[in-house]
Amino acid sequence: MGKTKGPDPPCFQKYGVPFFGAAFVPYKDVRSKLSNLQEDHRDSSTDENFDDKSAALTDTTDDGNYVVLAGGGGEGHSGIPNSILLASFDFDSNSLSAQPVAKLGLGSDCPYRMVVHPGGDDKVLNPLEDIVQQLALAFNAEGSILAVGGEDGNLRVFNWPGMEVLLHEAQAHSSVKDLSFSPDGKFLISLGRGGPGRVWDVSSSMVVASLPKENDEVFAFCRFSQRNDGHHVLYTAVVKGQRGFIVSWNTTSWKRMSSKQVVRDPISSFNVSSDGKLLSV
Repeated sequence: MGKTKGPDPPCFQKYGVPFFGAAFVPYKDVRSKLSNLQEDHRDSSTDENFDDKSAALTDTTDDGNYVVLAGGGGEGHSGIPNSILLASFDFDSNSLSAQPVAKLGLGSDCPYRMVVHPGGDDKVLNPLEDIVQQLALAFNAEGSILAVGGEDGNLRVFNWPGMEVLLHEAQAHSSVKDLSFSPDGKFLISLGRGGPGRVWDVSSSMVVASLPKENDEVFAFCRFSQRNDGHHVLYTAVVKGQRGFIVSWNTTSWKRMSSKQVVRDPISSFNVSSDGKLLSV
């Protein structure tokens, strides 16, 4: 007889939407935004994209931990709504909320990529409106620099919010898949569709190291975080065959330290909290 699959752990939830982006957000950074959304909703009876469940968040003083998830069915007629979801995470029980605690519908606009500004700023990025689809976005820890990477291989780095160009590399990769700044803002990691990852020195705009792949690995995502001893560490989500792995890298030598399988499927979105305590795939 075959093995019976056990119940899913409490940190695993299905919300009925394929996700393309995930990010951890402290409660204090989202409360004011949700309050504004609630007020706008009260002022407009025709707003069908706002979910009243977000109102419950504005009435509590809990300093919770939240995960923002973005995805949907795309521009077609799949019937799957495009939306941004907010789920709560409880440290004590290591569990995600069974249902999203807030939801924002996006109509036909599918959030293929998402980045959360450290200070909660929002801005329409006019310099990116007339270029190809951007597959990667990242802020530095201070929220003063934004890096974006396109499917055409262009890597652009802007100051924020002025959007003056600090770096424009037209052939960073064949196609840029993901970006991540080091916590001190000195380095920017870029991953491409093929070839090794690259480590950029932000001040000089030069590549200072490469992150080589092994065997049939495919780099998917990259995120900086920290270990229990306080030292910085770089994590890359890697796909081997149809399985998802997390590879950790030393941020001084840029050598890989370990590799561990975390899921039996390819990883479609990935993030690590800044304190290194939470990992989301």
